[in-house]
Amino acid sequence: MNIVLTGSIGNIGKPLTEELVHKGHTVTVISSNTERISAIESLGAKAAIGSMFDVDFLTETFKGADIVYLMETMEAAGDLFDKSVDFIGSISKIGDNYKKAVEKSGVKKIVHLSSIGAHTDKNTGIIVFHYHVEKILQQLPDDVAIKFIRPVGIYFNMFSFINTIKNKGAIVSNWGGDQKEPWVSPLDIAEGIAEEIEKPFEGRSVRYVASDEVSPNEIAKAIGEAIGKPDLEWKIIPDEELLNNWLSIGFNGQVAKGFVETQASQGSGTLYEDYHKHRPVLGKVKLADFAKEFAIAYKNS
Repeated sequence: MNIVLTGSIGNIGKPLTEELVHKGHTVTVISSNTERISAIESLGAKAAIGSMFDVDFLTETFKGADIVYLMETMEAAGDLFDKSVDFIGSISKIGDNYKKAVEKSGVKKIVHLSSIGAHTDKNTGIIVFHYHVEKILQQLPDDVAIKFIRPVGIYFNMFSFINTIKNKGAIVSNWGGDQKEPWVSPLDIAEGIAEEIEKPFEGRSVRYVASDEVSPNEIAKAIGEAIGKPDLEWKIIPDEELLNNWLSIGFNGQVAKGFVETQASQGSGTLYEDYHKHRPVLGKVKLADFAKEFAIAYKNS
């Protein structure tokens, strides 16, 4: 098939591109960065360089595709430390651009990388933009089939723990404890997307993707042992203290408040309500595997 991928070749895009090329598909990867052209081509894919905010570019790139894979990231909207950026509004605009380009190009099969929490616009914090984009894409004509892929918290988000471990000797956040919650590897996300691309398309569907279910205290234990700090503690602080910490280092206010709210919803379990109703088969990459990767990043930081 002729498949167009948005999102360049990052943690998910690169293994997804490799998998689809390996399976014999013709793959075009959209990136905003001309410096990515050689890396994209080295994977056996074609590069299309342009902006997610350019509907005409997206339309031309989507034309002739059997399937288009859509994703949106905060990085596409701006720098997390730029206090002038409206991330939720900008990402909703990207979603609207996707909708217009799909309609104009005539594409009939879409895979959209969304997120845990996209089932609601209540109390999910910064990731509410995934809910908004799903709603925008749901407005496409009924003859456009859409598969919404909702990964849970991605392991690489834990790299943000490195600074607090080094500076404060602990993982510090506004949630924690012994309640298990799902996490996922980008490799398992890519594998899930590749599977869905090759399955029949009909109507609208949702698939959650997860690799392991572990508690914050289990995460602290696994990471602590991997980095040679077996007594590593996961310390819980109030929402307000965490917010002030992030604002003090210059985070965009919408982002800082949004992340605090997202993490609070992890702690309360509200983020996972729909996930537990549609629990997936867990993927291959477990916390123990990621802990080894974390240890390398910790040592090199």
